[in-house]
Amino acid sequence: MSIDKARAHLAAVGLDDRIMEFEQSSATVELAAQAVGCEPARIAKTLSFHVADRVALVLFAGDARIDNRKFKDTFHTKAKMLGADEAESLIGHGVGGVCPFGVNERCDVYLDESLKRFDVVYPAAGTAASAVRLTIEELERACSPCEWVDVSKIPE
Repeated sequence: MSIDKARAHLAAVGLDDRIMEFEQSSATVELAAQAVGCEPARIAKTLSFHVADRVALVLFAGDARIDNRKFKDTFHTKAKMLGADEAESLIGHGVGGVCPFGVNERCDVYLDESLKRFDVVYPAAGTAASAVRLTIEELERACSPCEWVDVSKIPE
């Protein structure tokens, strides 16, 4: 199961005790915020993009949107998201549970600057009914190797 891959990955960095599993869906930012009990912006959503022959997993704050110009300047290609039918086979997690933990090879992890506004964020943990409570420093450690990027815009 996908959550088992995420749990093993997080266990390797001593953070598997942070996983929360829910009876209800947490597949969208809004549902995850309700399940966790936080503002939607603190949900660390993972968007997946085709970049050359690899997958770029970018974690954004829940209220952030992709800025196409910044994305192209950073990755030197147009932002093209993976199709829902590609997620599980390319990443190792299905839509709604996509996260940077326990992913397949050929996936590169990026943390968007929009996350730095918060001390604690909540990414998914491999299923559409899970989340992980992490500080920004813990998120960096759990996602290593990763790189910080600025490819978002935040609504005013």
